[in-house]
Amino acid sequence: MRELLLKWASPAMDIYWADVSTELALPYVGEGIYAGFPSPASDYLDLTIDLNRELVEHPESTFYARVKGDSMQGAGIQSGDVLVVDRSLTAQNDAIVVAFLNGEFTVKRLRYSRTACLLLPANEDYPQIPVSESDDFRVWGVVTYVIKNMREGGRNQWVSMR
Repeated sequence: MRELLLKWASPAMDIYWADVSTELALPYVGEGIYAGFPSPASDYLDLTIDLNRELVEHPESTFYARVKGDSMQGAGIQSGDVLVVDRSLTAQNDAIVVAFLNGEFTVKRLRYSRTACLLLPANEDYPQIPVSESDDFRVWGVVTYVIKNMREGGRNQWVSMR
């Protein structure tokens, strides 16, 4: 994945273009893995999945962002998670979006009506952010997937995506 050429790194996230020029076929359990009783899965490991095709619907408008901070932990988004963000999608009310507000990137839930626009955190330790007409505000893209490290303790250091 190549880093964006412009300086699109902020205290809230580092942003990278999605590089879908390569294919990485990984073993895939097509019938699903049960969260209840165990099921034999070895019969299904002949299938493969390409995460580029699975996660990136619009390659020319998709980028990845690594989250910094805990304002969205109630939505299952933790510091260090990688967001898959599609700029071609129109943000619907209550969508989780990457927004550009007054020179800073942030990930928040978008709530709007005819009279107000709010960026909502998913952590009660953070305030709602009202967006006014005088703000430099853009929805940069809609979060479509969250990729997270589930190993206990995670990695000592997140791997660079370059």
